[in-house]
Amino acid sequence: MAYKMGRKILVVSDSHGRMDYLRKAIEAFGPRGRDLEMMIHLGDIQCPVEQITGMVDCPVEIVRGNNDFNPELPGTKLVEIGDEVAMITHGHRYGCYHGTEEMKELAAANGAGMVLFGHTHKPLLELDGEVKAMNPGSISLPRQEGYCPTYLVITIEEDGRMNFSIVEM
Repeated sequence: MAYKMGRKILVVSDSHGRMDYLRKAIEAFGPRGRDLEMMIHLGDIQCPVEQITGMVDCPVEIVRGNNDFNPELPGTKLVEIGDEVAMITHGHRYGCYHGTEEMKELAAANGAGMVLFGHTHKPLLELDGEVKAMNPGSISLPRQEGYCPTYLVITIEEDGRMNFSIVEM
């Protein structure tokens, strides 16, 4: 029996106009991210949206970060991921340096079971509780110990289960 790989979603944040590591993260899923179901960018792109969307052949969701000035980008958005709804945001308007509670409460109030955010440039996986909170870290300007660029991969298995993993580059 052939093994069927789960569906993959690439979640990145804080590329700040630097495309090298973003390109490498996408290429980890084949040319132009061919094995990706979706890519999510959590803001601080600091480049034209088309530069990000043109890198992959899958749907791309992008929210505005505190260093983005494109008024067409939403600050917060609800996105379907598998059988769940995720609230995606940059996080700077919700006190993300002081914890995830405000974002989790807003996500729950909007029917979301997870919140994906950036801004801190530090990876985070909070998978317990009613609402999961995840930060992929920064794909280009990491701030955690070791300063390694990171991204988040969400894998949706055939049975609907989701796995979440932070990938160091």
